[in-house]
Amino acid sequence: MSGPLGARTSNIWEGSFRVWDWYFSVVWVATLVFVVGADFPGWPVRVVAAGLLLPLIPWYLLVGRPLLMSEEPDEHRALGYIAGAMALFLPSAVLVGESRMLTFALVPQCLEALRMRWAMIAVTVINLVPVAGWALLWRPSGHEVLFNFLFAVVTLVFSIAVGTWVIRIIEQSKERGELIAELEASRHEISRLSAAHGALAERERLSREIHDTLAQGFTSLLMLTQAVEAELDQNDVAKARRHLTLMDETARQNLAEARALVAGGAPADLDGASLPDALRRLATRHDAGLDVVGPVRALPAGPEVVALRSCQEALTNARRHAGSSATVSIALAYADDTLTVSVQDDGSGFDPAAPCDGYGLAGLRARAAEVGGTALVHSAPGGGTTVTVRLPVPAELSPELSPEPGKRSAP
Repeated sequence: MSGPLGARTSNIWEGSFRVWDWYFSVVWVATLVFVVGADFPGWPVRVVAAGLLLPLIPWYLLVGRPLLMSEEPDEHRALGYIAGAMALFLPSAVLVGESRMLTFALVPQCLEALRMRWAMIAVTVINLVPVAGWALLWRPSGHEVLFNFLFAVVTLVFSIAVGTWVIRIIEQSKERGELIAELEASRHEISRLSAAHGALAERERLSREIHDTLAQGFTSLLMLTQAVEAELDQNDVAKARRHLTLMDETARQNLAEARALVAGGAPADLDGASLPDALRRLATRHDAGLDVVGPVRALPAGPEVVALRSCQEALTNARRHAGSSATVSIALAYADDTLTVSVQDDGSGFDPAAPCDGYGLAGLRARAAEVGGTALVHSAPGGGTTVTVRLPVPAELSPELSPEPGKRSAP
């Protein structure tokens, strides 16, 4: 485990392991005291038994402790360490029965360092062999043999039960640690993907906004420039001036849209105006008519922005493909739970099923889908084109004054 979390876990484990150092030291010192102070056997044997216990300290510090502190102890090294510890412990335990107290320090090390099968074998040997060897060497009374044997069996059962429980706890802790690490990695990956998705969504939004505002405005300017050039060639100064005025308005509108796009605010046409007013100004710039049907009312910004942008896209496509001579009309209909905007032209039309490389219609459908609406295109070669966008809106709350149904605004 790497990084701050791994370093913190390592420090915690190293700090908690010092408790085991103290535990081993206390048990070893207590065992040594009991061995030296035992009544039986004589002092030469007790000195030998105590001498056998002395090398356990450097053996633990130099070999056992580094091994036990590792996350995954090497099996061969672990078997070698436990075998060495048993080689020092068992002769001492056979010579002096009090040496068996060291069992309480060695059993946890077996459970920590070895796999379950080897750990159970080592624990059994550590608990039973000293009693059997002691009984064969000193030939004590049957009562003492029975007492020591029962004590060894109880200690063995307790060691196996508690050891098995501890091992399961350790395994569960490791599994939970791995799961936490995986969840942490998954959280970082989700955060990264979320940021990437957000950036992609924002790029798509900006692409649509630029396409539906600035790009269309520039297209209108190019078309108006071509119209002015043709009118100047025909010495039609009045129409040229009119189109120059529209060019000025379109350029100012594009500048306002650019500022609104940078500021993240509402479209310039909707800033302080109702949707019909915004569509009326848009229709004027594109020489189109506007019909408003139903009671006009205030709506959330989402549907109104989609309706305005859809209308901009449809008008731009109509002027680009149907030509400036085509008649274009806009219909805006307010219903109880639906807002519908349609743009119709009597141009040459096209086949909607034919492959299309443009971004406009796909962006129009995507924008409508974002607010739960639909965008339909009806067209046929020679039969004109109608773009209809239907958007769900809240039920009517506060109707405002609206034009009479069917009344057509001046282009």
